[in-house]
Amino acid sequence: MRAQLLLFCNWSTLGVCGALKLPQISAVLAARSARGISLPSLLLELAGFLVFLRYQCYYEYPLLTYLEYPILIAQDVLLLLCVFHFNGNVRGAVPYLGAFVASWFVLPLQKWTIDLAMNLSTFISAASKFAQLLYLWKTRDSGAVSALTWSLASYTCATRIITTLMTTSDLTKGGKYLD
Repeated sequence: MRAQLLLFCNWSTLGVCGALKLPQISAVLAARSARGISLPSLLLELAGFLVFLRYQCYYEYPLLTYLEYPILIAQDVLLLLCVFHFNGNVRGAVPYLGAFVASWFVLPLQKWTIDLAMNLSTFISAASKFAQLLYLWKTRDSGAVSALTWSLASYTCATRIITTLMTTSDLTKGGKYLD
């Protein structure tokens, strides 16, 4: 039973993550506007995803426990480019993307930096959600924000808590999903 639950959670998470940001991207493209999307929230989310992926790679955890992160990062980068495009400044994304690429190489230079970043990633992810909610509250306009994307993300968080604890027993990573 345990093996079937783990298999279901892993593959359903991968499937959902494969399409997680597509409703959001579709809503932005259909509206031809990034209205309602908080840039700081998106950047924080991308940073959290990057830290988490780097941590998983650094400690050589099983691929199935983090395979969705490259997919999520690619979708977030696409969404980031859409936001900059509809705000009229695609080149404005370049420094952020450069910082993310540089951090990929800087994070694992010392064990303590990757561990610290991972411990902060729950805070970063929670700050991302808070920034988006604060932005929605401030503007009182959900614009192109997708409720389906948020619902799917909630599902993947729940399944990843299960799979992480069952596979690695790493409470540091398991707590990351509680944001």
